[in-house]
Amino acid sequence: GGGPAGTAAAISAARLGAKVLLAEAQGCMGGMGTSSYVTTFGPMGDGEKALVGGFCRELVESMHQRGYLGPGVTPDFWHKHYNRWIPFHPEGLKRLLDEKATEAGVDVRYFTRVIDCETDGSRITGAVLSNVEGYSFVEAGAFIDCTGDAALSALAGAECKVAGIDWPDTAPGTLCSLVGNIDWNDPAYEGGVEAMDAVKLRVRKEILPQAVADGHFSEHFRFIPGMNKLGESIANINAGHVYGLNGLDSKSLSEGMMRGRVVAQEFVDFYRKYVPGCQDIELVSTAPVMGVRDTRRIVGEFTLTIEDYQARRQFPDQVCVYNRPPDNHPTNTSEAEFERFKRDFEGNGKLDRGASVGIPYSILVPKGWENLWVAGRCHSSGHAVHGSIRAQSAAYMMGQAAATAAKQSLETGQPGCDLDTEALVMRLRAQGCYLPQTELSKTMTR
Repeated sequence: GGGPAGTAAAISAARLGAKVLLAEAQGCMGGMGTSSYVTTFGPMGDGEKALVGGFCRELVESMHQRGYLGPGVTPDFWHKHYNRWIPFHPEGLKRLLDEKATEAGVDVRYFTRVIDCETDGSRITGAVLSNVEGYSFVEAGAFIDCTGDAALSALAGAECKVAGIDWPDTAPGTLCSLVGNIDWNDPAYEGGVEAMDAVKLRVRKEILPQAVADGHFSEHFRFIPGMNKLGESIANINAGHVYGLNGLDSKSLSEGMMRGRVVAQEFVDFYRKYVPGCQDIELVSTAPVMGVRDTRRIVGEFTLTIEDYQARRQFPDQVCVYNRPPDNHPTNTSEAEFERFKRDFEGNGKLDRGASVGIPYSILVPKGWENLWVAGRCHSSGHAVHGSIRAQSAAYMMGQAAATAAKQSLETGQPGCDLDTEALVMRLRAQGCYLPQTELSKTMTR
């Protein structure tokens, strides 16, 4: 997979000297950020300092230098802002990832999926890929599953858990949109980023409930992530939940895409009718790929829980730290479910400024597997905390960590499930990753 986790893994491994093949189902890298128009990086700071380093920080700084981030975005967005999402232009991210992968020597194969694999005990020996040329068998010493759906892990027989089966509430999907003809010179936006934030908050708390009361929508949508400015007259809209979506079922995904396009138009009409500066808004495109929040996750050597998050727990083997609130969206249109979402997002141990939770290496290793890692949203975590650490910026960090672990395993012969994590942390620190733990351990958290 070539989403945030997969691109970070591929580029990082290649920079470390590995021979890397990246198989991606779409025609670009970036995953949710490009193919699904989820054009914001998750928060990178804790309100006092930057938590995100390494490849992800390099990527964001390169995008800023080239003008690919949203107007008004400054380095403070990732240096020290608290719970600040960072908007970006998806086309710029596509090109930059192409460049970085090419420079690193990654062998990229777009329009390619993994459909099977061969195993020998607790090792994968090769993967079967499918693309326009037919089927191919690729042997490798290490495999990193960044499919989001834990597809390779499931094919290999690693233990996994599935949304809707192992936990009852399935996160909704969202089909995001790109829109144009926004009048950012409207008086409501005088004051720049702070004014846009104020309008976004007003849309959530006042304007959306009014539109629902007016009967504007075909469903009772109680929550909207909102609109993000990408250019002088363009934006993305992250709005319109598709409830009951099963991201592991092609029929459900197909029906969800159709429903999503209907809902996207409803929200464009909503902005045109109710929101300042949007009287001439135009729907440019709905995303080619559904924004899916949760499907299948591995059972790792350790499972991170909401209790770990609430305790601000730090781990000797942590490979990144994060601060984002749990963002488990409403799973239906009921008022009770919306109130549950607000409690989780605004309470439930929401981390204070200056605080963070560690993400241990052991949630990236399927239990007992020697040369298989995961990164991104198919990591091993409990349902409540998953809504915090599934964001793109966290996925980039996990990808870099998994790649570094895989290269260490190839060099030392240590299996992924019994890696020297003290050496891993030191390698990641040398790559600019922010890992503040004072206690290190050669063995992972279990």
